[in-house]
Order: sequence, then C-alpha cells, then structure tokens
Amino acid sequence: MAITLSTLTELKQRGEKFTCLTAYDSTFAHLASSAGVETLLVGDSLGNVLQGHDSTVPVSLEDMIYHTQCVKRGNQGALIIADLPFMTYATAEQLYSSSAALMRAGAQVVKLEGGGWLLDSVPRLAGCGVPVCIHLGLTPQSVNKFGGFKVQGRDPAARRALVQDAVAAEKAGAALLLFECIPADLMEEIMDRVSVPVIGIGAGPAPDAQVLVMHDMLGATPRKPPRFVKNFLAEGDGSITGAFGAYIDAVKKGRFPGPEHGFD
Repeated sequence: MAITLSTLTELKQRGEKFTCLTAYDSTFAHLASSAGVETLLVGDSLGNVLQGHDSTVPVSLEDMIYHTQCVKRGNQGALIIADLPFMTYATAEQLYSSSAALMRAGAQVVKLEGGGWLLDSVPRLAGCGVPVCIHLGLTPQSVNKFGGFKVQGRDPAARRALVQDAVAAEKAGAALLLFECIPADLMEEIMDRVSVPVIGIGAGPAPDAQVLVMHDMLGATPRKPPRFVKNFLAEGDGSITGAFGAYIDAVKKGRFPGPEHGFD
C-alpha cells in the first residue's frame, strides 16, 4: 500500500518510528522502498555523492527533475520528497515554477531549506496542492553563510530561533519538518512544541523518523563519515537489501541513533 502524508501522521500518533533514505535512481529506489523504507528523499546531496562537488550549491533544477523521474520509476510505494535546489525558490515565480516541475517529475512533497523567510512560501504552495517539508538547523545550501558544516542551535539565541521557526512553519502549513545537526535536547524541546511528523539527521532519537544519505549508510563514501552516520552494511547479511532492513529495524526499535550519533 502506498505511503501518504496521512500514513506518516498515523505512525506518529501511534508512536511508531518511520524511516527515510536518499535515493537518486530507479534501482536503489526500488530496493529501498521494497525493503520497507517509508519515505525516499531525492536530495540535492546528489551534488556530493554523485557529481563529486564539495557542496550542494552547484546542483541545478534540471538535475533534480531528472533524478526525481528516475526514483519515481523504481519506487514501490514510498512517499517521494524532493529538494528544491539552491536559488530556485528565491522569488514567488521561481517557487511556483520549480515546485511544479518537481511535482510533475514525481515528487509528492517538496523540501525547502530555511527559516522565517520561507514562511510566506508554505501557504502559497499548500494552496496550490503542493505539500511542503521545511528543512531547519544545518541547511547545506547555506554552507558558505555558516562557514562550513557546523552544528546549529547551540547558543541561546539560536535555540530560541529554531524553536520559533519550527512552530511558525507548522502554523504556516508545513506538512513535514526536517532537522539536521542540532543538539539532541533542543530536538526534544521542539518535538514537544509541534504536531506534524518530524524527520531528523544528527538530531538525536526524538524525531518521528531518521534519514541518512544512502551512500553513507552503505559505507560507500570516500570521505570520513559524519558523526551521525552508521554503516548498516555490516549490520545486515552483507547485502544491500539486508543493510536497508537492518536500518529499518534499528530505527523502529530505537537502537539508532544512539548517543554517539548525536550532539550536545
């Protein structure tokens, strides 16, 4: 049965964790969704893992359309979330045209990075039938502004801002929230303040779901993996489908992420 936003809400209400993995092509989308991964993220992280860039900034809308189409063809019922890439939603006209292109390519939710400045965009898209996921915390498209890939929300002002942005995003109509690289205790505070499903990466065990870059969780990366990554290929039976199954089992049973994968 196909996973929908209603499915994710029902899982949250039952206190059951769900899973998310990045996917960029038909074959891995088929394997992950067949294994039971509920949500597939066509991430602009493809700029790093497929194209060899040092950030997601060079990724184009055309890249995202192509890879979303590929994932759509292989998907076996997972909910497809797709990233709007850097500077493709800075104006209302860009927001509408870019989102429409991704939805036509097969996305069921579009993901935007940023806080308060995006809040007008959420109801605009929702009013057009486009569900929105807001990505907060470490937003990789802003890596040059942050001065690198750094944990966000550690000082009091930044903590307050992230809580406020989360509450405001839900009020504006965001269907999902995604938090990356924030302190685990801050994530717990935010979970107490919002009711929409929340996906985390490097944000501790509190979110309703976890997401990892597929290449990272398979140990298929030439760089040192971030702290929040675990290689699940070694956890399963040595196969890729076994790794996906091990990931799903660990998330749903609360074994991943552990304290060693989070930040204070």
